[in-house]
Amino acid sequence: MKKTLKKAPAPPRPAPVPAQSARRRLLVVDDHPFMRAGLAQLINQQADLQVVAEAGNPGDAIRELARCQPDLVLSDITMPGRSGLEFIKDLHAAAPALAILVVSMHDEAIYAERVLRAGARGYIMKEAGGENLLAAIRQILRGEVYVSPRMAARMMEAFTHRTPRGSSSPIGQLTDREFEVFQLIGAGKSTRDIAAQLHLSSKTVDVHRGHIKEKLDLKDTTALVRHAVRWVETQGAESQGH
Repeated sequence: MKKTLKKAPAPPRPAPVPAQSARRRLLVVDDHPFMRAGLAQLINQQADLQVVAEAGNPGDAIRELARCQPDLVLSDITMPGRSGLEFIKDLHAAAPALAILVVSMHDEAIYAERVLRAGARGYIMKEAGGENLLAAIRQILRGEVYVSPRMAARMMEAFTHRTPRGSSSPIGQLTDREFEVFQLIGAGKSTRDIAAQLHLSSKTVDVHRGHIKEKLDLKDTTALVRHAVRWVETQGAESQGH
């Protein structure tokens, strides 16, 4: 009887070496060149992140967005020209799936909820430091939302109705548009200037001024201007402290 020789099993193929994961692409938007340079240096030292473009104002940022197609935009909200909140809304409208992280010197208690409603996925204050910033970037790139633990607790309090929304600050009661008008009043802008910058009619601006006075319990326009100027000056002093 003829013996049948069995073929030896083929040696197992070596497992494919996984390709190095591509670094996630970031667009940095800030009107201070030193701040942009510092952020770029920090981010480019990471194995999984890289800055592919920078912009110093909202107009340049929108142009860079189309050119470099980033995974995440890291942006300040205090820049010349376009309102910060309107800029976030523009970015979100241009690329709804785009991750946006706002890094700002301004108090998160006033701005964080507003930028999240505008379309950003996170808010971090500049004083938080590099490690926390990188953690926030990675968290957002994973599809999550980032705010500080303190702000998360505050938002949860408001969500569960244990703390009435805006109770800690009358400014929190203003709508986004009213808040923008209030900021511009504090910056010394006239009704006509505000109307031109926000693309509104003067009559609409006056309506907003009336609502602001009512919500902040201010008797007249003089009191409104004084209050707005004082608030803007306070914000400026806080930013210099950081």
